[in-house]
Amino acid sequence: MGPSFNEQFDQHGAWRRGFAQQLHGLREWLQSQDLLDAAVQERLQRLEAQVRGDKVMVAFVAEFSRGKSELINAVFFAHYGRRLMPASAGRTTMCPAELGWEAQLPPCLRLLPIDTRESMESLGQWRARPESWVQLPLDVKDAQQIADTLAKVAEVRKVSVEQARVWGFWHDEDPAGNPLADAQGMVEVPMWRHALINMPHPLLKQGLVILDTPGLNAVGAEPELTVNLIPQAHAVVFVLGADTGVTKSDLAIWRDHVLPPDAATGGDALADSRLVVLNKIDTLWDSLSSGTQVQAQLLRQRQESARMLGLPVERVLPVSAQKGLVAKVGSNDTLLQASGLPVFENVLAEGIMGQRQRVLQTAVKANVQQLQSEVERVLNIRRRDLDDQMAELRSLRGKNASVIASMRQRIETEQQDFDASAAKIQAVRQVQMRMLRDVFRQLGSSSLKQELAALREALEQRGLKLGARKVYAETFERLRGVASRAQTQAAEIQSMLGATFKELNAEFGFSLQPPASLQLSEFGSDLQRIEASYIQYLGLGHAIRLSSSAYSQRLIKALAMRLRTVFESASNDVDLWSKSATAQLDAQLKERKRSFARRIEAVDRIQNAASGLVERIAEIEAAEEQLTSLHLQLGQAAMQLLEPLSPLSVPQGLVAAGSPH
Repeated sequence: MGPSFNEQFDQHGAWRRGFAQQLHGLREWLQSQDLLDAAVQERLQRLEAQVRGDKVMVAFVAEFSRGKSELINAVFFAHYGRRLMPASAGRTTMCPAELGWEAQLPPCLRLLPIDTRESMESLGQWRARPESWVQLPLDVKDAQQIADTLAKVAEVRKVSVEQARVWGFWHDEDPAGNPLADAQGMVEVPMWRHALINMPHPLLKQGLVILDTPGLNAVGAEPELTVNLIPQAHAVVFVLGADTGVTKSDLAIWRDHVLPPDAATGGDALADSRLVVLNKIDTLWDSLSSGTQVQAQLLRQRQESARMLGLPVERVLPVSAQKGLVAKVGSNDTLLQASGLPVFENVLAEGIMGQRQRVLQTAVKANVQQLQSEVERVLNIRRRDLDDQMAELRSLRGKNASVIASMRQRIETEQQDFDASAAKIQAVRQVQMRMLRDVFRQLGSSSLKQELAALREALEQRGLKLGARKVYAETFERLRGVASRAQTQAAEIQSMLGATFKELNAEFGFSLQPPASLQLSEFGSDLQRIEASYIQYLGLGHAIRLSSSAYSQRLIKALAMRLRTVFESASNDVDLWSKSATAQLDAQLKERKRSFARRIEAVDRIQNAASGLVERIAEIEAAEEQLTSLHLQLGQAAMQLLEPLSPLSVPQGLVAAGSPH
């Protein structure tokens, strides 16, 4: 058995911290060697921010009473020696709850009142209004106080059917999914719309975010949860009951929110990030069944569940969260193994941590190699200038004063020619900035708002919105057009810079390389993933819910928020690419100015002292040795940054959980 999820996440956090420290040290070294230009500095900052701020979200999704909150307690909070999340009979999570850590806030539980459903603002907008949330302190040294406070997420209130309808919990067209009304015609709804739990748990402090979602009726009423948070989770754990198998409501949640059929375009990676837990296997343990009979019954349940959900049977894991929690608290290893919890933790860790490490390693490799290339380019410019100076100085050996004076005059003429290039370079920059502004305009919030206008109008119409799916497809076709135009405009900038660099090389003796092309492949992939994750909410199966004005408005706002993040990311990529493309121009300007000053200084020293030539040649030789040393140090730093993470333990086949007897 490999390390648990907690242990592997801890290893991942240690690697991220160490990598960020290495980047910080590299930045200081580059700065001390005057090698930190704007493009290199921004690339370092972005890479460090990405590694330091990397979040890993695990979403737990299930219908009511499947033991989902108990599973969270068993995996993440057993060391408290008791339950933290409400998970006993009659007390379960009623509103979506996010567990994470924000250092600028004290440990607390923040609750958004359910009344905010009457407003059209999205959850994202409410997050920016802390005064609208009820904030309760958490005493991290008192497990009982934490548990009592977190019990708030299980609170309900009774309201009229009309009020439940306004808040999205009652649908006349779908009576089977409505809550039961009491003798007075009142129904129970959640007291809170969303909960944010801020705790300094070691894993949460390292970037883990746990999303605990309520049942089908509550999940479906909150578009931002279903179309943003769950699809973007790095892993989704779907919890079933071993005693019930896959029920009709379980299947509805799975198909609508966890792995919708339309999401097949996401490829195997999406399915690989979905894990099913067949919980409460202890209900099958009794004195009349042998261990072999229990194993056979579990296998049948796993196979049938896998068939109904369209997953390999290996991704349906038998677990008893309750027995696993009891075993951890009581240090009962036999019961812990029988609970199946260690196998689940291991598979969860391998799936999430392996994926996150691969993503980060890919980003690290690409950025470090680009960074190394940019710094080496500056070092090569310096080496070329030193070679030119050395050849120039050696040509002066044994020459008289008039030859040396002539040399000084020639250097001054070259310097004047070089200064004349400044006007042309300034003109190039102005053209580049004008072209860049056009790209940024394409990727700006006004452009996105305009592209979404038709879809917004279609969703805000009254009644059934049967044409919305077609408008949605047309919207994403236009968004792909935006991405294509941005790519085309970037290619025009690249072509302009390439031609200009060629002229500068020929006219003023620069050694500029044609800039690399901009790759916005991630932009297109993100658009494809977003389109796939939303499309099912516009089909006939959601026509009733979509007919609600409040729901459809929240849906378009959630979509706009997610797209805005993707557009901003693409805009940042364009900005960094542009800076990298012209960084070599800035570097050569800076190095050549410095070179002219040194050449004139050397000639003056030679004119004033017979020993000046020998001293200057010795200085250049020393400078060349230093450049060689810098090259070696840079290569070693890059190699150290590219060292792979510690290999993760891969499960050697899944050991089936079983009966403790």
